[in-house]
Amino acid sequence: MFCRLFLLGVVGVGSLAAYNYWSDHGLPLRSSAAVALEETATRQAARVAHRATAEATDAASKLGVRMSDSALTAKIKSKMALDDGVEARAIDVDTSGSVVTLTGVVASASERDRAVGLARETGGVTRVVDKLRIKKKAVD
Repeated sequence: MFCRLFLLGVVGVGSLAAYNYWSDHGLPLRSSAAVALEETATRQAARVAHRATAEATDAASKLGVRMSDSALTAKIKSKMALDDGVEARAIDVDTSGSVVTLTGVVASASERDRAVGLARETGGVTRVVDKLRIKKKAVD
């Protein structure tokens, strides 16, 4: 057992001495093929990292647009819910970018005008598409 440990120690010290000698005297520790392979791998890793960063940035911007669409929709629905002249539950609000589409059935032209006005005056809205229909009154 002692002989094995002694032999292992001698081999380890010898390897360390050889490494130090080679590195101090400028002898190449790696072949040129190994260096070229490492450089190629580094360039490929950089390309993969760049592509992943670009895809992550694209996904984040799409997520931001979706979140801002939802926030804009929520603002408009809140305004309608707080307004006495609009029955907010009967109006659907769809937001795509800064364009808002209103659909549903309203009781009167004034309710339609008020709903469209509330949407238009909301910050971030550039255009309102009015697809609201006025409920026909029943004839007795």
